[in-house]
Amino acid sequence: MVSDNSARSATLMTASHWGPGRAVVENGRIVNVSGHEDDPDPSPINGNIASSLNGRARVLRPAVRESWLRDGPGRAAGRRGAEPFVEVSWDRALDLIAGEVTRVRGQHGNGAIFAGSYGWSSAGRFHHAQSQLKRFLNTVGGFVASEGNYSYNAALVLMPHIVGNFRQHVKEATRWRSVARNGELVVMFGGVPLRSAQVGAGGVYRHRLRADLEACRQAGVDFVSISPYRNDAAQSLQAEWLAPRPGSDTAIMLGLAHTLLVEGLHDQAFLDRYTVGFDKLRSYLLGQEDGQPKDAEWAARQSGLDAERLRALARRMAASRTLICTAVSLQRGEHGEQPLWATVTLASMLGQIGLPGGGYGIGYGSEAHIGTMDRPVGWPSLPQGDNPVKDFIPVAMISDMLLNPGQGYDYNGEKRVFPDVRLVWWAGGNPFHHHQDLNRLREAFQQPETIIVNELNWTATARHADIVLPVAAPQERCDFGAGTQDNALIPMPKLVDPPAEARCEYDIYCDLAARLDVLDAFSEGRSSEDWLRHMWQRMTQTALAEDIRLPEWDEFITGQKAVEFPDRAPEHVFLGDFRADPRANALPTPSGRIELYSQVIAGFDYADCPGHAAWLPPREWLGNRNDPDLLHMVSGQPATRLHSQLDNGDYSRSRKVGGREPVLINPADAQARGIADGDIVLLHNDRGRCLAGAVLTEDIRPGVVFLWTGAWYDPDLSDPQHLDRHGNPNVLTHDWRTSRLSQGPAAHSALVRLARFEGVAPDIRVFDQPDIRSADSVD
Repeated sequence: MVSDNSARSATLMTASHWGPGRAVVENGRIVNVSGHEDDPDPSPINGNIASSLNGRARVLRPAVRESWLRDGPGRAAGRRGAEPFVEVSWDRALDLIAGEVTRVRGQHGNGAIFAGSYGWSSAGRFHHAQSQLKRFLNTVGGFVASEGNYSYNAALVLMPHIVGNFRQHVKEATRWRSVARNGELVVMFGGVPLRSAQVGAGGVYRHRLRADLEACRQAGVDFVSISPYRNDAAQSLQAEWLAPRPGSDTAIMLGLAHTLLVEGLHDQAFLDRYTVGFDKLRSYLLGQEDGQPKDAEWAARQSGLDAERLRALARRMAASRTLICTAVSLQRGEHGEQPLWATVTLASMLGQIGLPGGGYGIGYGSEAHIGTMDRPVGWPSLPQGDNPVKDFIPVAMISDMLLNPGQGYDYNGEKRVFPDVRLVWWAGGNPFHHHQDLNRLREAFQQPETIIVNELNWTATARHADIVLPVAAPQERCDFGAGTQDNALIPMPKLVDPPAEARCEYDIYCDLAARLDVLDAFSEGRSSEDWLRHMWQRMTQTALAEDIRLPEWDEFITGQKAVEFPDRAPEHVFLGDFRADPRANALPTPSGRIELYSQVIAGFDYADCPGHAAWLPPREWLGNRNDPDLLHMVSGQPATRLHSQLDNGDYSRSRKVGGREPVLINPADAQARGIADGDIVLLHNDRGRCLAGAVLTEDIRPGVVFLWTGAWYDPDLSDPQHLDRHGNPNVLTHDWRTSRLSQGPAAHSALVRLARFEGVAPDIRVFDQPDIRSADSVD
């Protein structure tokens, strides 16, 4: 549904994962998108939309890798990512895909098809890339899936063993309004970064976190931020900053716990009633197992912080109503399960879990809604159907799977085997952004016989495909937004037509389903608009049960106005019911209580994840390296985009330095290397090399550099290490796992070397089209 004004000039509503916007449309083209007037803290990321959708990197027509089109499917032997593409008609592209799906199913079975489809492609409830692709593949017999996510995979696997489903942690996090009314101290491991809280899965109508945090400060709540980067806590919070050695958070927590124990500041009554296993934890803290007490001096040696400062913090936490916040980023390092378990342990010893304004929370600031809002009812979505293939891989093991078919591995107590995947289909994500060790991933991407990618732009993932399908952007189709924890329904009318031959994915799958004789099963006889009306009708009935009357679909989608539901728990307290009655509200753990020691995990006999919170030094960290030339690289969510989305947009590019992604460097580290602010620098290690733009700041701890994630990978394939010209940190990160328990990504345990780049910096090429040739070159 396109606005009647789109052919002339109009300002229309739209929505995304980073919030609502007002789009200016002139002569059928989006020329600008700005924040919405109802949003008290609108995200500037909207400034990427118009320029990216109209940019030179847009995929405009179906394209096939040249040698695949000529020779057919097979291992690429290094050619994926380096070869030109040939544009073909939609009929030819769809015939090729239908034929390849049929071939792989017939020769190898559906267990040889992997649907990556990991990402945040659209805030819309219907045009959701994962749901669309997975529904289609389920109608033709299924696929190998991935389980978990890159953001907090360790928590998804660990927390059910010791407290309960981590998604409930996120949904039921103690509200900041409870902290403002009842709290006295917030201790933030990894901070609560507002830049990450610009986004919310499925969308966010009002950004509330900044105001909620400032309300806490105005109410007299004190903040302590424990992070190598000062700005992981907003300046308005006036937080005390402790800058530890990255990767030492578990040691710090154990040192605090030791002080509570030996000074008698722990709550033994809480531990006795609500937890199990503290006796084993006590023995470990006192050093009775290994001869090393985990005292403040020991924690200081691991972290680089002052021992007396740690003891003072422990006493202050015990004397205050304290909320412990742990950023999800801390688990994305080696042994990433341990800071999570140590968080629960420390909070349990304080005895404030379930009290208003106290306890703990994991993930505050990682999305807009955590601690600020939750959805009052379930939103409708496109049903994906049932997947007959039960095989899966942990999400961060893509390279392992493609490089090692048939090899066994451990996961959460199971012995599993990697499937032999022949066909990979990716939609709605960019693994060449979020996966680690991109040179290894390039090698892995040469292994399948066929890779299909649906994309807006020619990202590195599209360039490593065999068949690339151009798809419509959220602003080029009709939908409605509703965040997974938001309380609003936001209209997303179609603003303009897709450019050139780009199409809605639903229509693409319908054409493929017809070729494979499963159209009725896939579409159920509905068009896109039919599905939207059907989903809205379901939403209407759900809302009526809550005494909320929704407008008719046509009124809603053209009305330029969101529908907000009331907030029913503005001062919710995490685990409050459990504290009130631990028998009636037992936790879904083997004991029904918090498991400070897990007999189940201990029974797995994993050396890299024992049965209680423990300090396990990373293999790669500053604590065991004497080379002063090595720096610890931290890579986190930028303020200029969501992950890698729309990196070619004006706002994202306006914050580059010399066209590269900025890297934060302490002035002392820069001076030692002859680096000035604004220089192009080379970061390198044995895994890869990349260029970045130097930003000198005292806000980063000495010995640490911070390179934002999401710069589109732009490798120089003539370079022996495939020098990335643009600044993607994952050319430097290793592809090891957190542990055998969760097999999560461990990107934050990475050491690098840094030097001023000499010579003329190469041009960035990833924002342009790849080499595209005519069909005559093959035919």
